[in-house]
Amino acid sequence: MIKNFILDTNVLVHDPYCISNFQDNNVIIPIMVVEELDSLKKREGMLGFHARSAAREINKLREYGSLSEGVCLPGGGTFRIELDHLESIELPDGLDLSKTDNKILALTKNLQRENTGQPTILVTKDVYMAIKGDSLGITVQDYETDKVSVESIYTGYTELMLPSKDIEKIFKDGLKLPKQIDETIYPNEFIHVKSNDTSSNGVLTIFNGDRIVPLKYANNNAWGLVPINREQKMAFELLMDNNIHFVTLAGGAGSGKTILSTAVALQKVIEEEVYRKIVFIKPVVPAGNDIGYLPGTEAEKLKPWMGSFYDAVDNLFGNRYRRKEKPSKSDAMAKPTFTVDSFIEDYRQHGIIETKTFTFMRGRTLSDALVVVDEAQEITPHLAKMMLTRAGFGAKFVFLGDPTDSQIDNVLVDARSNGLVYTIEKMKPFQITGHVTLNKVERSPLAQIAEKYM
Repeated sequence: MIKNFILDTNVLVHDPYCISNFQDNNVIIPIMVVEELDSLKKREGMLGFHARSAAREINKLREYGSLSEGVCLPGGGTFRIELDHLESIELPDGLDLSKTDNKILALTKNLQRENTGQPTILVTKDVYMAIKGDSLGITVQDYETDKVSVESIYTGYTELMLPSKDIEKIFKDGLKLPKQIDETIYPNEFIHVKSNDTSSNGVLTIFNGDRIVPLKYANNNAWGLVPINREQKMAFELLMDNNIHFVTLAGGAGSGKTILSTAVALQKVIEEEVYRKIVFIKPVVPAGNDIGYLPGTEAEKLKPWMGSFYDAVDNLFGNRYRRKEKPSKSDAMAKPTFTVDSFIEDYRQHGIIETKTFTFMRGRTLSDALVVVDEAQEITPHLAKMMLTRAGFGAKFVFLGDPTDSQIDNVLVDARSNGLVYTIEKMKPFQITGHVTLNKVERSPLAQIAEKYM
């Protein structure tokens, strides 16, 4: 049965290309939604970029006919901008019809009454809109097209029991996947192999797409940093492998995502010169109240948002200083002569370190670069795709984040529809990609307690 889907503004801002994702149904956008897109077009960051993209997609449909009368979509279904059905309905006390959200609810209710033989559904990502719509007897749905539907997000590793003779084969020529494995093992998925005939703790291995093999970088360090738990060793393996071009790391605060990525980036760019530069990118989504516009150059404006990167570099230098062999008493009392700011600024002046936000990424091609995208749970799937399509030859991309609802401040996404989980699930089958979920907090005993009990 053909359905009428009424789209809220936040759906178009979440996915500017959503209009073509409703199969053979009728897609309807209230005129006030277009007005809201117009008011958002000059907003900085993701919101303005998505609003402008959505308007361009709607504008393309004008070549098929009048948008007010309705046009046939190339992939099936129809689209129209609704100008009628704006008359008032009896809204409960407390609902102000001068508000755009309530106007959309009134329009949807009127269309529902007129089309009794045809389902009319309001599609919104606004929880308050959904509550009010349901209270008015309106069928309300979230936008599900790019929402991850699996029960649990891919972790990047599994466990396997094998006889000792098979474990020995892993260290000789590698081992083909045993037939008793009843789950899909993806390329670059880690396997913690334990012996079923000895009392050993087992070995950490990786599936290279053909065989189970030992880790290649288990005894390495990067910029003086050594991974300290099982999941960090897995993440380190993916980060250090130049043949893996895209890595996603998920985990809670203090699990080591940023410091591991920063250490490998400094090692690969400054020490080994595998890549030409480091590009550190972070979405500008404030936690709590926004502090408003910041003065200065682009780098100065972005510095407050790049605190995690600066802290990682600071901790890495502190770690290298503490590891200095047999320091004298005077050395032990002295402080390093450099500062993190001067270190980063020096390499920024030489084009070796860049700190950017997504606003300046459109149209760029990042070649021979190690690109680290922090807080990737804050971006939409559309923006994640836009970012990955910036990859040029010789580039490696790393997405970091904590995809739980408590760590998402962007109202356009949630734990199942953000850019991080979307890329984890979409990119896991490929030979040049890898993912690990880090579970253990290593920042400090206090951070461990806070992560677990608060």
